[in-house]
Amino acid sequence: MPISRADIVTESGTELMNRLCKHWAHKLHVEQDEGHARVAFDEGSCLMQAQNDKLVVALEALDDASLDRLEQVVDEHLARMAGEEKLDIVWEN
Repeated sequence: MPISRADIVTESGTELMNRLCKHWAHKLHVEQDEGHARVAFDEGSCLMQAQNDKLVVALEALDDASLDRLEQVVDEHLARMAGEEKLDIVWEN
């Protein structure tokens, strides 16, 4: 299973993670506790860990094409949830 990871520098990692989880919980299975979350997609999963100065996001997918789609979905949703804050998201796989 291909894996991708991004360390996103932000002071609002917890808020971003909470917004994403609340948004996705309407359609997807979301597990969340303090500082950590897991979102299950049909083609893989998204793990998030909020730290003081960053949000760590790890994606695991069924195949490379699914991983590319998940990266795009997470990118778009993070940008939306961040509002005015500009996030620099670089995926490493």
